[in-house]
Parts: sequence; C-alpha cells; structure tokens
Amino acid sequence: MNTIKLLLFVPLVLLASCIKETDPVVTGLERTWLLGNGVFIMNEGNFRSGNGSVSFFSYDSMKIYNSVFREANDRPLGDVPYSMGFSDNKAYILVNNSNKIEVAGINTMKTVATIGKVVSPRYISFVSGKKAYVTSLYSDSLRIIDLLSETATGYIPLKHTSESIASTSSNAYVASWSGGNSIFVIDIIKDKVTDSLEVGVEPESMVIDRNNTLWVLCNGGWKREHYAELVAINTFTNTIIKRFTFPLISDSPTCLQIDGTGQYLYYLHDGVRRMDINAASLPSAVLIPQSAYFFYRMGINPYNGEIFVTDARDYIQKGVVLRYSPTGDFLSSMEADIIPGNMFFKSATYKSY
Repeated sequence: MNTIKLLLFVPLVLLASCIKETDPVVTGLERTWLLGNGVFIMNEGNFRSGNGSVSFFSYDSMKIYNSVFREANDRPLGDVPYSMGFSDNKAYILVNNSNKIEVAGINTMKTVATIGKVVSPRYISFVSGKKAYVTSLYSDSLRIIDLLSETATGYIPLKHTSESIASTSSNAYVASWSGGNSIFVIDIIKDKVTDSLEVGVEPESMVIDRNNTLWVLCNGGWKREHYAELVAINTFTNTIIKRFTFPLISDSPTCLQIDGTGQYLYYLHDGVRRMDINAASLPSAVLIPQSAYFFYRMGINPYNGEIFVTDARDYIQKGVVLRYSPTGDFLSSMEADIIPGNMFFKSATYKSY
C-alpha cells in the first residue's frame, strides 16, 4: 500500500535530542522500552555464523538495547537478519541466510509465528491486509505470503532474482538487482507480472514520493562498468519521466531513502546527500560527510526527520549507529552489534500484541 500518504497524517511525536548519554548501551531489556517510539536495527552478523540480532534504540530512554529478540525468545534469531516490515502490530523479520521470516509482536519481540519455505528473503511489502510479497536474492520468483495463516502460499515467476520492492494501491514494483536492469510491475490483485521497465544497471533501492512517483537508484554494478543512475517512474502511466546520471563511472551510490513528507530523497554517496524531488540535477554537496566513519546503511525517521546511519567498522567487531538531526547536525552515537544494517522506525501508536 502507499505508506507515504499515511505518514503525512502521523504527528511528529518524536522529539530530537542532543543529550549525550554516559552509558547509552544496554544488553537485554531492563524495561518494556519497546512500547515507545524508536528504531529497530538489523544486525546482520557474520555470514554462516548464526549471530545476527536485532537492536532497538528507544526515544523514551535515549538508549540502545541490543539482542532484544534473543532476550524476548531465549534463542538466537538466525543467520543474516536483513530487513523488517510492520503489519497488524506485528514485526516481520526477514532472516536471509536462514530462509525464514520470524513474526513477532512489535512491542515485545516475542515470536508468534515462523514462516519457512522462503528462499533468501530480502524485503517484504504488504500489498493488502491479507497478503504480502517477499523478494529473494537467489530465487527467480516473488514469494506470496498469506498474512492470515502466516504461511508462504505461492509464487510469482520473474525469471530473475529480486531485491527492493515498493507498492501502490494497485501495483507492486520489484527491482531485479543482481546483474539486472529491470523493474517488474506486478498486478497485486491478479498476482501477475503485467509490465517491465528498463532502468540502469543493478537497481538496488527504491522509494515512492508524495506524488506517487517511484524513484529507483541504480548503482551501475559492482564492477563499475556502467554509470550509476537515479530514475523516476510515473506509477500512473508506468513510464520513465526523469533520468539522472552520476558524473563519474566510479560513483557508487546506495541506500535510497525518503523523508516522512515524501518531499526529500536521501542516499549514501561519499556521505549522506539530500535531494528535493523537484530538483533539476543531482546534489553536488554532501549533507553529512563520512569523516572518520564508513557509512554502510541509512534510515530516515518518518516521524521527526532524524537521519540514522550505520558504520559496520571492520565487519567483525560490533558496529555503531550514528544519529543526526534533519539538518545534518550530529546528535549521538551508539554501539549496536555485528554489522548493523537496515533500520525500521516505529511509533508508540502501535498496540500491544
């Protein structure tokens, strides 16, 4: 569904803070901070080590709580938790190399179901109150999830692996990332591919703005044989309406995000860059420089505009989460777990489950 319109009506309930905590890291849950406003961080862990985890930064306590899934369920989460989605007060945690989705209460992290038979899940999109689509790094099909029974029930053949996914009220848009250059258009009623659009090489992230325009960030491929591109698609006509090419073939932008108003795009490219959706060119200036860090993943808090960026350090030791104001001012840093990656924001309006 189109979440941008919903976010426009969500009050700015989260307040920015510049307070530096003296001991901002907590292992385990001392209190039920999950009930409040905050952000979940997917700590990918080391590949095939099974040490992935979930952290939660709480705006109520201004602290980060690590290993919240393990604390709630008394067992490890699995191998490479990669992304998360929210539906019906439940959090769907996609655990990539464990080939499963853990379904947990959004305010408790207690597992209520485990969905198996999903090959290398990457991202989830809730296309109705009863159905979701899940992309896959290794399968050439899109997986269909029945949200009522919490089971994988079907496939949509793509003949290509898939990565990012975004949905409107009528269609889902799926990126063929690894070696691909296509966006597949899925009819969410018929569960069928109805169209495809050729974009740049390796479309790795997508967002939908306030005008229902789909923005696709294509990083050009890991071999750097093609120029990276930012492509805008009219979702009413399924046609490309803008195309920005990055100036250097060595440019490798990643992690396209959008703010809660649907007006500003953000992505990582030698730091954090911001772009108005009406801009005539790519931004030349960096909003947040990397400085001594190496930015890995980014998330924009839709409720208050704060910018969260992770640094995986050496991909072996615990990484850090950096928090900035909407204007790019540094607010705080926190130690998460091994390879902190994608981030997902929640508000206190979610009911207990």
